[in-house]
Amino acid sequence: MKLIQPAFIIAASFLWFTAAGQNADIDLLKSINQHETAFKNGLGKTVSASVTVVNIAAPLTILTVGLANHDKKLQKDAAYMAGGYLLSTIITQASKRIIQRERPFNKYPFIVKRADGGGYSMPSGHTSSAFYSATSLSILYPKWYVIAPSFIWASAVGWSRMYEGVHYPTDVLAGAVVGAGSAWVTYKVQKWMDKKAAAKKAAKPAGL
Repeated sequence: MKLIQPAFIIAASFLWFTAAGQNADIDLLKSINQHETAFKNGLGKTVSASVTVVNIAAPLTILTVGLANHDKKLQKDAAYMAGGYLLSTIITQASKRIIQRERPFNKYPFIVKRADGGGYSMPSGHTSSAFYSATSLSILYPKWYVIAPSFIWASAVGWSRMYEGVHYPTDVLAGAVVGAGSAWVTYKVQKWMDKKAAAKKAAKPAGL
């Protein structure tokens, strides 16, 4: 239950920020949304569709390799990614229901809708998922060739949701915070559990 509490903090903070900066929010969205090209249309659809694929493929690939090589660390990495993704999803959906922000294409007739977008707007679920995966992979495998592509991809996902007219910039920012924060919290919890298990094992009498 304590892990769900950040949803309420994030919701309250971004609700206040959105109300204070609504004009800047919609102006930035207009500048991204209203300059249409065929290339942007194709890129937006491809990047948005990639989120589900990456979120499933990344932990599944790590788990498969871990099982094939009897590598406990990789198996644990896969479990970490799956568990953290669940946390990110819970916080995202809880925040949506608390804030209940209307989609920009519903509120502003000049916003062009280029993708499906049901339910509430803040935070962006696609963006939270993308930044969760990017942050998780970067924590687990802190190499530049993992970190750079991961965050470029996650940022492209955020851009695509604005270009497609289904999210405000603050929705994307909130999603990035939720996703990255969930990855960090889950990692810290896992490290704490590992440390606790190691201490328990060390304290266990020999021969038992």
